[in-house]
Amino acid sequence: MPGAPERGFLFDGRIAENFKLATGTWVGVGALRAALVDGFAGLARDAAIAGENRMELGALLVPFYPALRALPGVDPALEDGEVLAHPVVHVHLAEMLSRHAATATGSASRVARAMLLEEPPSLDRGEVTDKGSINQRAVRTHRPELVASLYAEPPGPDIFVLSRKGA
Repeated sequence: MPGAPERGFLFDGRIAENFKLATGTWVGVGALRAALVDGFAGLARDAAIAGENRMELGALLVPFYPALRALPGVDPALEDGEVLAHPVVHVHLAEMLSRHAATATGSASRVARAMLLEEPPSLDRGEVTDKGSINQRAVRTHRPELVASLYAEPPGPDIFVLSRKGA
């Protein structure tokens, strides 16, 4: 208790980023996040992995606008929102998600859906640590509407979803 340590501690949740899918499968978030960001070949700066108590993994991607604007067919003068909605960006990101899924060894490493964050993670809300790392849980906690839209059926136009066959 604050100000009275002799009364004990209050458990306020896990510190670890890892979680379980609805199937009971553990997800090692750190390694998965690193592999996913690497797989997006510079188009995403970072990612928050979602899927706790769900059947499949999703990702909230932090876009890297200079790389997205450098894609062939994307006008570098476009505003950020226009870049995120551009069909060429969608095709590239869907392809990157499929490539990443092809390397997955199971449900704990296969990200089945993703979306780009319009608003970057906030240091003030604790979504970014003092060391500059993304706080997975804080991003998911402060953006429940985005996590809900990530898993909505049918998915919205801003969600990249793997095809069910072969996924």
